[in-house]
Amino acid sequence: MFITSCDDFLNDKPKGAVFDEQLNTPENIEKMVISVYSALGNEWFPYYISLWPYGDLRSGDSYKGGAGTGDVGDWNLFETFVYMRDNVGAIDGRWYQGYKAISRANNALARLNNITSSELPTRDIRIAEVRFLRAHFYFELKILFKHIPYIDETVPTEEYVNISNVELTDKEGWAYIIGEFRHAAESLGEPSDELGRINKWMAKAYLAKALLYAAYEQDEKNNVVSINREKLNEVISLIDEVIASGKYGLSNDFAYNFLWANQNGKESIFAIQHSLSDGTEFGRLDFGAMLNYPMNSEYGCCGFHSPSQNLVNAYKTDENGLPLFDTFNHTSISTPADMLNNNIDPRLLHSVAIPGLPYKYDPGFVFHETWTRQPETYGAYMSLKEVELPDCPCFQKVLPFMSSAKNRDLIRYDDLILWKAEALIEVGRETEALPVINSIRKRASNSTGFLVDANGKATGKFNVVEYKPGENCPAWDKAFAITALRWERRLELALEGVRYFDLVRWGIAAETVNEYFTAEKSRRTYLNEAKCTKNRDEYFPIPKAQIDFSKKLYQQNYGW
Repeated sequence: MFITSCDDFLNDKPKGAVFDEQLNTPENIEKMVISVYSALGNEWFPYYISLWPYGDLRSGDSYKGGAGTGDVGDWNLFETFVYMRDNVGAIDGRWYQGYKAISRANNALARLNNITSSELPTRDIRIAEVRFLRAHFYFELKILFKHIPYIDETVPTEEYVNISNVELTDKEGWAYIIGEFRHAAESLGEPSDELGRINKWMAKAYLAKALLYAAYEQDEKNNVVSINREKLNEVISLIDEVIASGKYGLSNDFAYNFLWANQNGKESIFAIQHSLSDGTEFGRLDFGAMLNYPMNSEYGCCGFHSPSQNLVNAYKTDENGLPLFDTFNHTSISTPADMLNNNIDPRLLHSVAIPGLPYKYDPGFVFHETWTRQPETYGAYMSLKEVELPDCPCFQKVLPFMSSAKNRDLIRYDDLILWKAEALIEVGRETEALPVINSIRKRASNSTGFLVDANGKATGKFNVVEYKPGENCPAWDKAFAITALRWERRLELALEGVRYFDLVRWGIAAETVNEYFTAEKSRRTYLNEAKCTKNRDEYFPIPKAQIDFSKKLYQQNYGW
């Protein structure tokens, strides 16, 4: 018989519990830094970290999909805007996910600040990494909600209730985020052998992104009132440094960016590192894509993220291989025959699954309308970039859902150089932007090798060419260059959660989305009441639950 006294029992530390002081060892602090990295991909529907429900559904690039408008109904509110409100659970969940990640970062930083470099030789590097990651979490919250509270590791928990979401102005909030990325860029070194570990080039790239967003200065009503040339010139300089590093470049084929076998290639600058068979229950899969697979036997669920007809039509080109800026949406393309009878940009078939054409580059695996969830509501297209084939070693079912261990790029080289082109145009150096945009178009024209049927024949009449001012397009002035740049960003980054944030940055969200609704509601009747309200819908409302938790200290965004 085993006998112990009550005192002995009370003095035992339970196995499985971690006490605060136990976390302050160098080994455990390193693990806490890794926990901040892991927060990049800690998601489950409907509180997605991935930006497609926020950047695609609200932009006209994608319908929600799924089993009708009530299936994850909060996302239907995102897409249609008009009945959106401040007590929608999905926006409160996204706020919570962001601040949960920030809490991890602050916890790790507090411990890093209290240890010496002699105890932890990587201390200063880890501080820079975590400040970068925290800035990333703040960046995403800012583009979603605009006015957010900024809390760092120096603030005692009991003081959180005294920090307002308007303690910093919009401009000051951007300055805080920029300062964090700047610290990382100045403190970090070259890439290491540890894939995904933050390095100085990632930091310089993200610093350029933050400066680009901050350069479009807004008033309290979300109108763009000025564009800061000093910030844009720094964007150009930073991107030139990243390019000159020789670490990154455009892949030879656009497809390589969306295949597990090619992840962490030369085009990937900053990516969430997903994994499989890593000791966790399901692996670190891309659960941001868990609902976006077809409803066929090889997959099974759930038919979300359906590209819009408007987006599909945007990939049509004229006889010269240039975009149909003004007339692209006058007629629609939707069938394999349409793809062969109309000039199209090949990026369409890298981005959108079309019934009757190979799915994800497998000529023997042909996408069918019956694979979609509710075609009568959302049409028969599905998003392609984030998915993988069922026979990929990276694919796994997590019933009733599924996903893959393919990475999700957060900053890619094509995106980066298009930021440079945008900045060049806005500061009056549009001639220098022309070869940048043309390099993207040239790569697109060469990205047809994967787009073939079972007989090896091309699945589309591919025709995309570079701009040649005075030959195939008007003079390359600032106005035309802006149009070309904005079009290129849509085609290149479609269905990656980017579009709506571009529109808000440029100050044209409401007019662009309402123009989309005018035409699209005749195709999709559930959009009949949809309307994007200018000076309100550029940002989500501050969640009512958060205002209540703050005892009304937080102030609501304009228009809500």
